[in-house]
Amino acid sequence: MDDSAASVAVSWSHYALVFFVSLLLWVLLTGTLNRDELVAGAMVSLTVTVLFGARFTIFTGFRFSWLAPVYILTYLGNFFVALVRANLDLAARVLAPSLPINPALVEIHTQLKSPLGKLLLANTITLTPGTLTVDVVEDKLLVHWVYCPPGTDMQQATETIAATFEKHLSRFLI
Repeated sequence: MDDSAASVAVSWSHYALVFFVSLLLWVLLTGTLNRDELVAGAMVSLTVTVLFGARFTIFTGFRFSWLAPVYILTYLGNFFVALVRANLDLAARVLAPSLPINPALVEIHTQLKSPLGKLLLANTITLTPGTLTVDVVEDKLLVHWVYCPPGTDMQQATETIAATFEKHLSRFLI
């Protein structure tokens, strides 16, 4: 085990999250809520959690609260709306050559500190058409943007591309 993985303090809530994520993955992969499958999934999830739970340090950035499921659903709803808008915008740019395309690599800043937070933000940006996260270095993400308005600085790019996603993610991630 490397020093960085060993130095992360792991709480019981971390193990609970690893267990429930493993069980959710089991249910999604089996596609059934049959009692026998749930028991088998719980046993496998418990085994994975006991043996490897401390190694899943990516989950240490999760904020536990009773409202976390609401915050996650709010984030997913916001992401869905942004996804539809980005698809329509990009489709319009493809179908109407008169609409400007000004591709650029822009650097955006994130307040999220956990690896999971940065991972979800980078993937959210990548999944919305017209943007692609190329690299993540510390608190900055390098993003390829199909239409970057001329004269855009880091603050404007951060506001336009990531601020809304980051606001929702920061409710349940560090």
